Amino acid sequence: MNQFSFPILSTLIFFPLLCAVLLIFIRSEGGENDELLRKTALVGSIIEFLISLLLLVRFNAENPGMQFVELVPWVKSFSMNYYVGLDGISLWLVLLTTFFVPLCILCSWTYIKEKTKYFLISMLFLETAMIGTFVSLDLILFYIFWEFMLIPMFLLIGVWGGERRIYSAVKFFIYTAAGSIFMLVAIIYLYYYSYKTTGAGTFNLLDLYNMHIPISAQFWLCAAFSLAFAIKVPLFPLHTWLPDAHVEAPTAGSVILAAILLKMGTYGYLRFSMPLFPYASHQLLPVIAGLAIAGIIYGALVAWVQPDMKKLVAYSSVSHLGYVMLGLFALNVQGIEGGIYQMLNHGVNTGALFLLVGMIYERRHTRLMDDFGGLAKIMPVFATFLMIATLASVAVPGTNGFVGEILILVGVFRSYPVLGVFAVSGMVLGVVYMLWMYQRVMFGPVTEEANRKLPDLNTREIVTMVPIAVLIFVMGIFPGLFLRKMDASVNYFIKQYQSKYEMYTAEKNGNSVPAALQNVVNSEAVSREGLISSRR
Repeated sequence: MNQFSFPILSTLIFFPLLCAVLLIFIRSEGGENDELLRKTALVGSIIEFLISLLLLVRFNAENPGMQFVELVPWVKSFSMNYYVGLDGISLWLVLLTTFFVPLCILCSWTYIKEKTKYFLISMLFLETAMIGTFVSLDLILFYIFWEFMLIPMFLLIGVWGGERRIYSAVKFFIYTAAGSIFMLVAIIYLYYYSYKTTGAGTFNLLDLYNMHIPISAQFWLCAAFSLAFAIKVPLFPLHTWLPDAHVEAPTAGSVILAAILLKMGTYGYLRFSMPLFPYASHQLLPVIAGLAIAGIIYGALVAWVQPDMKKLVAYSSVSHLGYVMLGLFALNVQGIEGGIYQMLNHGVNTGALFLLVGMIYERRHTRLMDDFGGLAKIMPVFATFLMIATLASVAVPGTNGFVGEILILVGVFRSYPVLGVFAVSGMVLGVVYMLWMYQRVMFGPVTEEANRKLPDLNTREIVTMVPIAVLIFVMGIFPGLFLRKMDASVNYFIKQYQSKYEMYTAEKNGNSVPAALQNVVNSEAVSREGLISSRR
């Protein structure tokens, strides 16, 4: 087995912080100083992305366990450790994060004109928190990074947002923090239960995976974790903070929120709620699936009637993330891999749409579709990129959106055919509102005199959009490049989940646990620990 002693995950977590500290020592006086701040942050974020590519080079796709593991004792008396690692489930989410941060810095080059230093520092702090969340294997470490994300995002919305920025920032903070409190209580209970059961409490996620948690406690614990994740997704009807946050945030904030932060909720279900509480999460499946379907249809219908392009894209997020939740809870390979792939697709496609809406807003200072029309003649490059992002969003074959949604639908129809029918109706509505938006903005006569002199995308904006456009087609035409990295981890997850669920079901029914099932769980636990230890 290849060894990789370089602490790549710690480097990815703390390198943005180092860049942020460097920015502190650059004086911010406007003009050339602000240019130096932007260039420093951009170069730092590009280096971060290049370092993250080492994960792809060294990642062993046949290993279902955690790789690049780093384990350092932190607070020994309470068994808290600095414990990080990633598998095929979290690999692409880390890369998605490092991919988008430099693009967000580029898109803010002329948009952010005040307090530039503090904006860039907030972006870099946020990158640290996001990567830390995706790779944490200690529950307390995870919770620290999870909560740490709130601070820079709160600042991005509250300081550099629109007219209702304070209201939106406070609403975002209250919603997400309130849900997280219940999760913290559940984490503390898990520590207490492990201490009572084994005599040595632990926050180690992988140790807790292998612990037998009573069914009666599972429901409360699963509800606490699921509430925090449902708010972050956000699942209907806990979505009301999202449109406000999206609309009032600066372009970079909207992009990061859509591309990365919303994935924390869906990732949380897959990493924590489902494997820690398999019986309870399975029993809650009808509720989660019902809310996901409601979100798909509701988000699409509300997006359809929006006059503001940014609000339309914001409500489309509610709809699209409902598909992700459906895929994850289909509990088969197609559904879960489709759900993970759609997390990436949603980040890429919705991030592109928010970037383009921000570019047109910077020129016209309006996002109302009635204020546009005929822009395809005036801004052909802009129209091309918007068409690519629109087609990807409506899942046209050849784009990334098609692969994710078709996998999800296959998985859902295999497990719950009736839900699949409702999911397809959401796809139809998605085509309607996205093409309706494109038609109103791009085609028809130019009715506003101010639109006749709009400049097309400049070199910096084209450089921002080209990597996203390329990624849309690469992911749509060569999905195997991405899916192969997650195959082993997803198959391992499903095997463990189903085995544990059957064990709990036998226990619930008063039957003895079949020896074959017990052997599967035990052998898989040993196998995972062996794979982990080989990476330490």
